[in-house]
Amino acid sequence: MPEPNRRFVLAKRPDGKPDRETFERREEDVPEPEPGEALIRTLYLSVDPYMRGRMNAGESYAEPWAVGGPLRGGVVGEVVDANGSGFETGDIVTGNLEWADYATAPGSDLQPVDPDLAPISTALGVLGMPGRTAYFGTREVARPQPGDTFVVTGAAGAVGSVAGQLASMAGARVVGFAGSEEKVAFLEDDLGFDVGIDYSTTDDYRAALEDAAPDGVDAYFDNVGGEITDAVFTQLNVDARVAICGQISLYNAEELPTGPRKLPTLIEKRARVEGFLVGDFAPRFEEATRNLGRWVSAGDLEYRETVTEGLENAPEAFLGLFEGENIGKQLVKVGERDD
Repeated sequence: MPEPNRRFVLAKRPDGKPDRETFERREEDVPEPEPGEALIRTLYLSVDPYMRGRMNAGESYAEPWAVGGPLRGGVVGEVVDANGSGFETGDIVTGNLEWADYATAPGSDLQPVDPDLAPISTALGVLGMPGRTAYFGTREVARPQPGDTFVVTGAAGAVGSVAGQLASMAGARVVGFAGSEEKVAFLEDDLGFDVGIDYSTTDDYRAALEDAAPDGVDAYFDNVGGEITDAVFTQLNVDARVAICGQISLYNAEELPTGPRKLPTLIEKRARVEGFLVGDFAPRFEEATRNLGRWVSAGDLEYRETVTEGLENAPEAFLGLFEGENIGKQLVKVGERDD
């Protein structure tokens, strides 16, 4: 009897913080690819904070998921039926696919993954969307210069950990906020950050930042928002650059707090605050992946992955993002590659 295809759909829209009841697992037949489509067997699935916005009905930069419709995310998988897609059976590819054991996609929506370049999971992390987000957000928006002080929040996550290293490579002094002693040790000992701040045990973010960055902040890469960002704004230097990448502290808020209240600082400091989406840089993705791959191969860029085993545990892996459970890129391992 053919194996069923497990897949997740959005069971309901969450009020505030999602929970396990937000997700529904179904078992269906393995889909048949149309001509020009490939059937992909999922090996790794990415879960990312931005997916929280897709659970809401309102407008966002990412299209909302329909209630009862499939959840989708970055996938690395193996082609099991090429069907004129331009790929061969056994090829490793990546694309935006369903949270499922098997999914179909047009060949034009898939990109090849070179297993000889790096572990295939990196196509969802340091060599994928998070790495490219850090690459362009750091180099094109925050633009750290030699001698600058660069601050990054969510510093032990998939994006922040790369952003801080790129700033260090540019000659900046790097300060990272993270949520545990283990993560601070990862920043300082493994990634080479100059200072890590454990926000979970810090009562006064401003005082902690004054100690860590006595000469002020020249460039800020913000993944978190909230009170930490309020504190960073008070320490901005003249002509500071602020890259707004994410606001995870607000994603589950049922009512957004009134703000912003720190705009007078921007007048005094002539600072620039810019939000960005990695998709805006799509024509340059190959450049980013090539450079990131070169730095990883040379040992200049470190990365870590937190891997949850089993598609059935994908919801828990996603929910854990908001509890700070991951270090580096959070992945779900769904299957093994055929030899």
